[in-house]
Amino acid sequence: MEIAVIGNSEFILGFRLAGIRKTYAAENDEKLIQFITGALDDAEVGILVLNSKDMERVPRRLQVTLENSVKPTVIAIGGEEGGASMREKIKRSVGVDLWK
Repeated sequence: MEIAVIGNSEFILGFRLAGIRKTYAAENDEKLIQFITGALDDAEVGILVLNSKDMERVPRRLQVTLENSVKPTVIAIGGEEGGASMREKIKRSVGVDLWK
């Protein structure tokens, strides 16, 4: 299982330097949607990391798909999303509550 990161070039740079191979620079909304749908269809992707501001840029139907996705588990970084929802996503993905 692999991690995929989608965002602007500044957002993905750190992930690329950390060794994540599936990083996609989406500089416009069309590319963003294209890369997201590609990652959702990729059976090797287990975790999809997005910038929370990019989540707001995609159509509502795709947002709902991302929010409810178990595989890949979608993690939005950089917004007000935090503790409880991240905990729930990990619990859904792994099957156990890691905080207990």
